[in-house]
Amino acid sequence: MSDEGCVFCKIVKGEIEAEILRDEDGVLAFRDINGRAPVHVLVIPKEHISSLAEVGNVPDGVAKRIFEVAQGVAEGEGIAESGYAFRINNGPDAGQEVFHLHAHVMGGERVRMP
Repeated sequence: MSDEGCVFCKIVKGEIEAEILRDEDGVLAFRDINGRAPVHVLVIPKEHISSLAEVGNVPDGVAKRIFEVAQGVAEGEGIAESGYAFRINNGPDAGQEVFHLHAHVMGGERVRMP
């Protein structure tokens, strides 16, 4: 899928509103509108990368920034100490619904993985 119809690319461009928590070099973090935990934040590369299978196309340093921003989100949301899930779904069978690489940061209660 190209970035043309990608909802996350539209968020990056400001075409769709989102509750942005972090906007940093190459990476954006925002609340999931269909959150499945008290804290459910998505961390994405600003550049359109369809899935983890294309991680080799992520610009230098951006993959590391995704992890750093996720930790910063967890600290900012007060879930770093109690623990949080960091999850990347890759492909439809893994539950990937939006085909733009993204990590879920989930916490605030015991997170159960299916």
